[in-house]
Amino acid sequence: MITPFENKVWLSSPTMHGEELTYVTEAYETNWMSTVGKNINEVEKAIAKKVGVTYGVALSSGTASLHLAMKLAGESIYGQPETGKGALFNRKVFCSDLTFAATVNPVVYEGGIPVYIDTEYDTWNMDPAALEKAFEIYPDVKIIVLVHLYGTPAKIDEIRAIADAHGAVIVEDAAESLGAFYKGKQTGSFGEYGCISFNGNKIITGSSGGMFLTDSREDAEKVRKWSTQSREAAAWYQHEEVGYNYRMSNVIAGVVRGQIPHLEEHIAQKKAIYMRYKEGLKNLPVQMNPYDKKNSEPNFWLSCLLIDREAMCKQVRGEQEALYISEAGKSCPTEILEAIAGINAEGRPIWKPMHMQPIFRMNPFITREGNGRARSNAYIEGGCVDTGMDIFERGLCLPSDNKMTEEQQDRIIEVIKRCFE
Repeated sequence: MITPFENKVWLSSPTMHGEELTYVTEAYETNWMSTVGKNINEVEKAIAKKVGVTYGVALSSGTASLHLAMKLAGESIYGQPETGKGALFNRKVFCSDLTFAATVNPVVYEGGIPVYIDTEYDTWNMDPAALEKAFEIYPDVKIIVLVHLYGTPAKIDEIRAIADAHGAVIVEDAAESLGAFYKGKQTGSFGEYGCISFNGNKIITGSSGGMFLTDSREDAEKVRKWSTQSREAAAWYQHEEVGYNYRMSNVIAGVVRGQIPHLEEHIAQKKAIYMRYKEGLKNLPVQMNPYDKKNSEPNFWLSCLLIDREAMCKQVRGEQEALYISEAGKSCPTEILEAIAGINAEGRPIWKPMHMQPIFRMNPFITREGNGRARSNAYIEGGCVDTGMDIFERGLCLPSDNKMTEEQQDRIIEVIKRCFE
């Protein structure tokens, strides 16, 4: 029996260093506790410079950034709505399928219809071949929401080329991938609009918060205005359009400001965790979450594994519960996650694809073969028609906290090995 940890090993928890408290205290002592202040200004400049864009707008969350990016994209393409409904109302938007709901909910906020694009195995991100097929079916779509899953860059060149060929803009969800590079450029700088999250479990954190990124001064000013209730430049409170309470507070910005110098340190720690898992699990019938070693360098936010198909024991998942039958030499995500939890460590399933979510089951879903709703989920030619579902069924996220010790990680690896005995 492996002894449980006295203190829980988390999936990915905040790592504080001390500078954060200095800047938060500065906000307190100078009485700049609202949505203006030096911390906000410095964070906007620092993140924009680090990512390689001209402007950053500090917001209350990554979701707020995605929402205003969708609003901006819709209005820039379709114009200001005259009906009181969003510019995206009843218009389709191509979205990464294997992601968290926060990526796609903003499309719905603006009245749009997400069309889910299947995943590819090389990076677990949007499949360019499926995206091209989607444009064959829906040639009028002009917005693509692209995610870099678990900190791994997508096939950006291929997706950018397809977007350009069809006159589409890219809203880049880099919530999980701050500090990740593709061909020498950081994620968040490739789309017309980039979005970052500083949620408590991200590579650096403010406990909450997000950032909108752009090279357009006009777009940055629009987002800044919308995020402060769309107040006009008048001595009184004058409003000519709908606004939102989305601005980051100077207190939260103080935490982010203190975290920024430690981004590369956190990435190095996360990479070391990924490599130790890869080495420790190399003799098992599993693979680590992949990335393009030639063109990209992830931030290794979460280490994940994918069980080989022939090594999967029987597993059935309902909407909220899962069952499995233990088999010698085989395992499944549910069994491994239960075993990890048994020693007081936190793992979790891979994101359940959006096209499988009850709320989105009527939305279009496109694979490289065409309409994914019209096809079975059977395996063909050594692969699954529905790649995102396959990764969800066989994959899991491992404890990836950068405060986890090597001894703790060794015990987690041993627990995983025992699941395959």
